Amino acid sequence: MSEEEALVKMWEEHPMLKPRIEKVVVNLNVGKSGEPLEKANIVLKEITNQTPVKKKAKKTIRDFGIREGESIAVVVTLRKQKAIDFLKKVLPVVDNKISKSSFDVRGNFAFGLKEHIEIKGVKYDPEIGIFGMDICVSVNRPGQRVKIRRKKKKSIGPKHMLTPEESIIFVRRTLGVEIV
Repeated sequence: MSEEEALVKMWEEHPMLKPRIEKVVVNLNVGKSGEPLEKANIVLKEITNQTPVKKKAKKTIRDFGIREGESIAVVVTLRKQKAIDFLKKVLPVVDNKISKSSFDVRGNFAFGLKEHIEIKGVKYDPEIGIFGMDICVSVNRPGQRVKIRRKKKKSIGPKHMLTPEESIIFVRRTLGVEIV
């Protein structure tokens, strides 16, 4: 029995150890407010079917023409089935391949798209233009909320922490992604 099969068997026997996709955060950073940000807002709403939130600059950068407090990006957070459906729609754009270096020490991973029009079902509109986006996926186990909740915070034992290897196996089996 391989290590992967042993892990899958353990997940079936102990459901609290099976990883899950907690959330997917889609970030479309424009770098300036005004009309380009509104176009990015329309694109993100069309792709995710959810209302984006505008994010503001934390500090002024004169070289880029950014002022503190100015809206420069739009972000959407997807959870549960919406997150999985979105990933299944977006992963073919990167040929269902994710670099092993994209995974962090807790099993989360991120990747980017250069052009949103490569997503299946999205048509090019010359009035809107083309935008790139960052997609960050948070993977964890049930019970992880105990560590981050506001009331009665508790620490989580090292055996319950998700490792990058377990996350890679879970993502490969769930989403059919090839890790390169």
